[in-house]
Amino acid sequence: MNRLQSELRRLYFPHAAADPGTDAEVSGLIDAEGRVRAMVLELARPANWEVLSKVWRGVQTDLELPAPAIAVSGTDGLQLWFSISEPVSVVQAHAFLESLRSRLLPDIASKRLRLLPVVDASAPQQALHARLVPAEQEQTGNWSAFVAPDLAPVFADTPWLDIPPSNDGQADLLSRLGSIKPPAFEAALEWLKPATTQSVVAPEAMSTDAGRMPVRPVGSVGSLDAKRFLLQVMNDETVALALRIEAAKALLPYSDEPRPQQDT
Repeated sequence: MNRLQSELRRLYFPHAAADPGTDAEVSGLIDAEGRVRAMVLELARPANWEVLSKVWRGVQTDLELPAPAIAVSGTDGLQLWFSISEPVSVVQAHAFLESLRSRLLPDIASKRLRLLPVVDASAPQQALHARLVPAEQEQTGNWSAFVAPDLAPVFADTPWLDIPPSNDGQADLLSRLGSIKPPAFEAALEWLKPATTQSVVAPEAMSTDAGRMPVRPVGSVGSLDAKRFLLQVMNDETVALALRIEAAKALLPYSDEPRPQQDT
């Protein structure tokens, strides 16, 4: 295992996946119980660092959280990679990112943002996550990579590298970062609570993103299963209409279930 692999395991892989005997590329960022330690917020079309830096700075100054890693997606976006020390469910992770979006980027169109992990609208029991960085993009040959804060503005028009990044350089960038501790995560959610919409269904515009990891089962929060959660999203007037529509689409397979007979 090289230094870069060690840093990626330290920050982003669930503990089971971080076992030295486990192939990280196969196990992915979501464990068998639907939990994650990596949360990714991506801004694209265009990849404007001046906008995204509001989140990067805000989580440090307002929430007193560790700085997230900054990455170019290799295609069209800039990303912030958050690390949490103890795994949380996909629902909790996405709710945190949605809260950040609502509080710090309220005027940015949802089609420009990707919040991962996210429940797959076409398969409510599954989840999607970002593709691991660094990675080569098969269609273009360009690379995703972690970048230093002072270099992020340089990639606004071309959020990729033409050549593979140095493993040691990538490891050095990650080695300076820390993970969010559970008490700090809970405090951040509480501080962000007024802005939380808790939408976890992927918008249609994001469903074709080829850079995502394979789907994994979604963990539940308490006794709340995927169907009940999607019903809540669909009926919640505070959730964006596009997300409510996606939740309704995801519930279509259940529409033929027998309904209780009414007394006549």
